[in-house]
Amino acid sequence: MPTAIFTLDELAVVRRAYAHQVAATAGITNPRIEAAFAVVPREKFLGAPPWQIANLGGGYRPLLSSDLVLAYQDVLFALQSDKGVNNGSPSLHARLLAELDVQIGDRIAHIGAGTGYYSAILAELVGAAGHVFAVEMDPDLAGHAQAALADRANVSVIIADGNQWPQQEVDAVYVNFAVGRPAAPWIERLRPGGRLVLPLGVPRQGRPSSGGRHASHGAALRIERGASGFAARWISTAYFVCADGGLTIDENEIEALTAAFKRGGIEFIKSLLWKTDPRVGRCWYIGDQWALCYDDP
Repeated sequence: MPTAIFTLDELAVVRRAYAHQVAATAGITNPRIEAAFAVVPREKFLGAPPWQIANLGGGYRPLLSSDLVLAYQDVLFALQSDKGVNNGSPSLHARLLAELDVQIGDRIAHIGAGTGYYSAILAELVGAAGHVFAVEMDPDLAGHAQAALADRANVSVIIADGNQWPQQEVDAVYVNFAVGRPAAPWIERLRPGGRLVLPLGVPRQGRPSSGGRHASHGAALRIERGASGFAARWISTAYFVCADGGLTIDENEIEALTAAFKRGGIEFIKSLLWKTDPRVGRCWYIGDQWALCYDDP
């Protein structure tokens, strides 16, 4: 179990300072997101010590102390180091959550929920009137999430492949792994005005299977369903571990998406076309029945 050399009151101050620093690093001024980071106990979602944190140059190093306060850093903690699965960067997630524009009462599908830390943040943001569907394919991670989120009535943990969810209309979809294409439910089950934030990415080639496959090219995108189509916007570069299961892309898709990233220009996209014929020459990337384009929706 983690240890604590700080009192509960002192730890509350540490969490508030952590949340303030996360928001500042993310460049956001959303008091609701900062408040959520300040109250959710991150250590509940990291597993038993000794914890490992990711090195900038790759790999992990163990923390020599199991003090609770060490959980409140803007660093990556390993959840499954052999698969390259982490509890992601709080400042990156704060920025992406600001783009998701979560409202009280929203129903949200969190795809790739891991052990549930960011599901808990979302649960704070939607409030008691909303609901979070935390979808995780790995049974060990999902089991941890079920235990850590058991006290939150507004969260359901679902063990399933993320390409099958949501199974009902939602206000937002938040994806936490890199994909080469969006899954149909993420697009088709968005309510009017609904938002999707996802990391688009190309898996790095030649990485050992025991280390997981991270994106060699990656970008976080925001998609919003409007009356006339889907608006799309580049948020930032983003490198997540790549999808397994039904969202794994084949070599032809990898090659085509890699070429698009190398050409550049993703920051100028304005729309996502879904099951609609694209205008040749007006798209950054054209996939199978979907495209990211430079024209307004």
